[in-house]
Amino acid sequence: MHYHLIGIAGTAMASLAGLLRARGERVTGSDQGVYPPMSLMLDELGIEYADRYDPANLAGDPDVVVVGNAISRGNPELEEVLDRRLRYTSAAAVIKERFLAGRHVVAVAGTHGKTTTASLVAWLLEAAALEPSFLIGGIPEDFGVSFRLTDSEVFVIEADEYDTAYFDKGPKMWHYVPWTAVVNNVEFDHADIFRDEIAYRFAFERFINLVPRAGTLVAGWDSPALRAMCGISRAPVQSFGIGGTESASSHPRWRAERVRCGEAGTRFAVRQDGEMLGEVEMRLAGDFNVLNALAAMAAAAAAGAPWDAIREGLRTFRGVRRRMEVRGEAGGVTVVDDFAHHPTAVAATLEAARQRFRGRRLIAVFEPRSYTAQRREFQEAYGTALGKADHAIVAGLFRPERYDEATRLDPPELIASLRARGVDADYEPALDGIVRRVVCRTAPGDVVLIMSNGGFGGIHERLLAALGSERAAPGAESHGSAAVG
Repeated sequence: MHYHLIGIAGTAMASLAGLLRARGERVTGSDQGVYPPMSLMLDELGIEYADRYDPANLAGDPDVVVVGNAISRGNPELEEVLDRRLRYTSAAAVIKERFLAGRHVVAVAGTHGKTTTASLVAWLLEAAALEPSFLIGGIPEDFGVSFRLTDSEVFVIEADEYDTAYFDKGPKMWHYVPWTAVVNNVEFDHADIFRDEIAYRFAFERFINLVPRAGTLVAGWDSPALRAMCGISRAPVQSFGIGGTESASSHPRWRAERVRCGEAGTRFAVRQDGEMLGEVEMRLAGDFNVLNALAAMAAAAAAGAPWDAIREGLRTFRGVRRRMEVRGEAGGVTVVDDFAHHPTAVAATLEAARQRFRGRRLIAVFEPRSYTAQRREFQEAYGTALGKADHAIVAGLFRPERYDEATRLDPPELIASLRARGVDADYEPALDGIVRRVVCRTAPGDVVLIMSNGGFGGIHERLLAALGSERAAPGAESHGSAAVG
């Protein structure tokens, strides 16, 4: 069959394109402003796509048109699909019908940590020789791709709570028929599609209610909102957390104890249902990654992986691209890339960077790009999060026209509040200004942590190139701060 994907360069859509190609289907697609890593993956797979939306892309009448969730009415290609009465559907529906039916689906959900946890589950199962299929919203370093199709009974999928398509406003994760469901945590996000926290929590309650009674729910016990939901589960709950409460009866079933973090990684002891399983080590840093690891261990065990394979898989896991990924070092300055965009994720990422690069000066560069990151109600939380850096630089809003004055994040005001609390901070709306400021304000040994859920104009390569060339002369720019207006 010929599948045509509108919005093919989105992480999930590009991965679906790869899965369909692996099944022997013909795949074409279109997008706009395509950038790595998905553009590179599509090119490597030899999948034909247009870097524009155009009715001409539908030549040959594809059998099925898959409409990405970023595509809305008014898109010229979508309008052509509707006018010609072509068969169309969503990515989530295709994934469910073509790849998940009849399998042991490990669906990884939660506000934070989905990509790392799903990648880790897949790698732990690989270490156990279970050869899982997977579809993940990022690229695990150990696999080098975001998807794989095998004959295994087990399929690991990142289960996103964002909406499915313009014609299906329910979360994608509702389509994913979980047998083992992982929910790391629940904290209000995506204010653009969920009217309030109640609606957001309902999305996860319904996801939990999809798990069969013979399945397993793996749930983060350190998340109060999630913990309160677990009573609705018909499946047994494998809870996980760090430490525990004073009451032994309320301890998580999977616990991390004696956590020690350093530049080489993290070590901790694992206790399950009161029994000490032993000490483990991993390259990932930060308490949030300890929680991700516990979730992955519990899920892998539920899918049949033995403890020795789980421990070895954790030790050898190399991480995920764009999750605390060191992009390079130039002029003695280390440049790190991370996908963090929710204020809680920004704070956790900065804390992890502190643990990993202990004793080094930390410069945070944050692009308010996601809907959440550009909304005013999160402004105070971003101030708290960015205050964990030695120096914070905030870029201009990605799409400010989507908001009015009452709903839009105000970067100059955010910078002013940071400075009022004694935090060194600057607002630089343009990419060139950010690069210049970082080059002038850094010294050998510093770490620059760039946080954005998009391409950010190729800032990583541009910054490394600028740092590697002749550095700006001392005094070229004041070590104080430019005006934030």
